Amino acid sequence: MHATVYLEDQEYIALCDLLKLAGLADSGGQAKALIAEGLVCRNGSIETRKTAKIRAGDTIEFNGTVLDIAAGYDHD
Repeated sequence: MHATVYLEDQEYIALCDLLKLAGLADSGGQAKALIAEGLVCRNGSIETRKTAKIRAGDTIEFNGTVLDIAAGYDHD
């Protein structure tokens, strides 16, 4: 699966919160465990910081899912 996540009015989102928001983890605890186990990549490298600031332009990969992070979207 490939999806785009829009930050809307936020500058960044914590990686553990992003995994929950995207439905890749059922809870914050599960998201933190997945990150700690080295199962999540950010821009092609393993990311083990649970609250890493994910910003527009970053790409997150987990279990075959790729998330492109974008700054916002049109409200039209």
